[in-house]
Formats: sequence, C-alpha cells, structure tokens
Amino acid sequence: MGSASQYHERLIKPWKPAPPNSYIFTNANLIDPVDGLIHNGVTVGFSGGLVTEVNLSSANDEDASDDFESARTVDLQGKYLCPGLFDCHVHIVAVPGEKEWRETKTIDTQTSAYRQAFVCQQMLQRGFTTVRDCGGATLALKKSIEDGLIQGPRLFIAGQFLSQTGGHGDTRGSLDRTAIHCCGGGSTNFPALICDGVAECLRGARENVRTGSDFLKVMGGGGVCSPTDRIDNIQFTPEEVTAITTVAKNSRMYVTSHAYTPESIKQAINNGVLGIEHGNLIDKETAQLMAEKGAYLTPTLVTYTAMGEEKNAGYMPGESMEKNSEVFAAGLRGLKIAADAGVNICYGSDLLGHLGASQSQEFSIRGQVLSPLPILQSATITPAKMMGQENFLGQIKKGFAADMLILNRNPLEDISVLSEPDKHLLAVIKEGRICISRWRGLKQDSQKEPLILE
Repeated sequence: MGSASQYHERLIKPWKPAPPNSYIFTNANLIDPVDGLIHNGVTVGFSGGLVTEVNLSSANDEDASDDFESARTVDLQGKYLCPGLFDCHVHIVAVPGEKEWRETKTIDTQTSAYRQAFVCQQMLQRGFTTVRDCGGATLALKKSIEDGLIQGPRLFIAGQFLSQTGGHGDTRGSLDRTAIHCCGGGSTNFPALICDGVAECLRGARENVRTGSDFLKVMGGGGVCSPTDRIDNIQFTPEEVTAITTVAKNSRMYVTSHAYTPESIKQAINNGVLGIEHGNLIDKETAQLMAEKGAYLTPTLVTYTAMGEEKNAGYMPGESMEKNSEVFAAGLRGLKIAADAGVNICYGSDLLGHLGASQSQEFSIRGQVLSPLPILQSATITPAKMMGQENFLGQIKKGFAADMLILNRNPLEDISVLSEPDKHLLAVIKEGRICISRWRGLKQDSQKEPLILE
C-alpha cells in the first residue's frame, strides 16, 4: 500500500524524488556534539530518511548488514561523520545579484523567488541542512524544499518580521512621506510588517501564524541597515511585545527579537521573548538574566566582518557602515560575556545578497574567543533544542533525521575546518539522501529518477 501511495503521489507531483536509498556507513569517526567525543570505527545505518542504527563497535557490522539487505555499504575509511549544521539567522529573500543592498529590497518578487532556489542550494552545499529564516522565506518555499522541487536545507520560518514605524523594519528615509502599506514602506522584496499599538501587533502576529510561521520575529531595537533609527533605540513598548508573545504562546511557538543593547534585550526577555538576535552590546547583568530565563542568543558576527571588507565596499549605504563599525567592535566581547554566563548560544550569519558566500566564516570568527566544542554545539544540539527538535535533529542518533556531513578533518580539533567546506566537506546527507558528494568513494544520489509507467 505504501509503494502504491508513493507511486500515486509522484504522478500528481512529477518532481517528487524517489524514496531515499538505504545506506550503511562503516569505519566512521563519529562526532558526538553532546560530550565532544570522537567514537572510532562506528557503523551508522540509515533508511527512509532516518538513522536506524548507530553501532559503536565494528563487531556489529555484519548484523547491521543483515538488517539492510538492499542497503549500500560505504567504508568511510576513518573519515569524520558530523551532524548536519544549523544556521539560525538567515534571510533567503535577500538574494544576490544586485550591486547595492537598496536595489535588493526593490527587485521584482518573481525574480527574487527564482534566485532563492540558488541561495538554498548553496547553503546546503556548505553543510547547512537546517536553517531558520528570520524574515522573508515563505511557506511556499518551505514546502517546495520538503517536496523535493527545490534542493535546500530544512526551513523554519518567521514569515514577515514585525517592526514599529521608524523601526529596524521600516526602510523609508527621513524625507520619505509615503504611507506604509505592509512591506517596510513600499519595498517589494523586504519582509517587514509595520505594527503600531497593541491591536496592530496582535493582528500582525496572528497573520504570521495564519500564513505558516514556525516562530515570530520582532524588531526590538535599532539596527545597522535601517535608515532612521539608532542602534541604542528601544523599539515597541512592553505592552506591544507582550501582545506578540501572548499570540506566540497561545499558538505553541516562540518569539525572537532583534536587539543589540542591554536595554532592548531586557525589555524583550522580561516580556516573554525566548530568543535574542545579535546582542553585540550585551553586558554581564543582561547575560545573567538571559541564562536564568533559559533564553537563546544568536550572534551574527560574520555579517559585520563581510560588510566591512574592501571587496564589498559600496554595497551598504554610508549611514549603515557607520553603525556597522559600532556593533562590529563589540561583537566578540559580547559573545564571550554570554558564553561565560552560560547563555544558550546558536549559530547565525545574517548575510545579505552576495555576502552570503561568507556563511561558513562565522565558525572561524567565533574560534577567536571560544573553543571548538561550544561552537559546534551552537550549530547542532543547541538550535535543535530551541526549535523543539532536540529528539529529531542535531545528533547522529537512532530515530533522528539522517542529516550528516562527511569531513576529512576533525572540527573539534580545529573549528576552521567548517569554515572551508570546499577543502574539507566531502559529502552532505540530508534526510538520508546524498545531496552533495565531492568524494570518489560515495556517489551522489539522483535528485529526480525517471518515473516508470509500465
């Protein structure tokens, strides 16, 4: 019955790929992000998109093979098997192809949609099997990836982020008198929903829930790319934030807030927000509050580095670069303060346009102040817990999604291994499919096998 159902589904959805093959990987050096151990000589079996066996002793290889009569056995020859990576702060809608950021915000929505497919594929090629889109990605894109129409990472989406008038999501300049409709002041490719007052915040939050958001994103303070606010602005009132977090709680989801300063972070956390994006200017007192509340911080240090590189000069406007300098200098210090306080830390990039090519560089940047294990945890088990997926994602474990990477070096010895996927990432497996393979020992699975009708 199952095969007949799959057959029928592929008739009405001809782009639907065939079910994933079954594999047995032997002689793997398995990376455990929980305790930081490397388990040698491990056998990992996966079928139907799930990990079905993890045998820490090669003595069980024969038994594992008996369970998978049609499985493909691959000897990893001591290569490292790492859980697939998370990026917890992306904006897929911020596509490359324009010389300046302001042009990206106004490109045609159909043009943007086609380019988003490329962005998703590139993220997967860097080893990111799951990403959290903090504004812009739609339910249609998420389902297109789930259906196999587009190759890309698993998506968790915020929909449109919520901003007050003149906040970080309002793209209008000071001399712009045009009325706001929905998208940050008329931008065609900018995912903001402008809300003022409790009633509008309730409506905006509920609209995101209706359109398939997995979580809600608010702009709780000033930002780098917005033209009329300052970094130290506190945005929204406590009552407005509480309205949004109440909708999220009632809908069994959480809220994350864009916030740089202690004041904006405290307002968010004290009014029910679970996550903080960026947090560069955090102090010890605020970090302690976050730790006590079990909140999550997602720093995005690579975006400030990329904006400041000479090769990217002119992409961001001058006023944004001035603010970029302010938060860039504090970034590593803020990360260390949060880590020392025991805050849950997730991996994020927040790169716009062509800057997205630097997505993996966040690993090396964090390596300046943190050891490899907590950095790897920030891209595996910690975000899985934040997203309520700790029993399905973030580890190579029986019953978990078969999301994994094959590496030629150990990232727990040198985290920069993950910053150079072209050199060290041999293969990407997502949901049991060999999506990317740069290794002769493993054949890449076909995305679309022909449908046999007779």
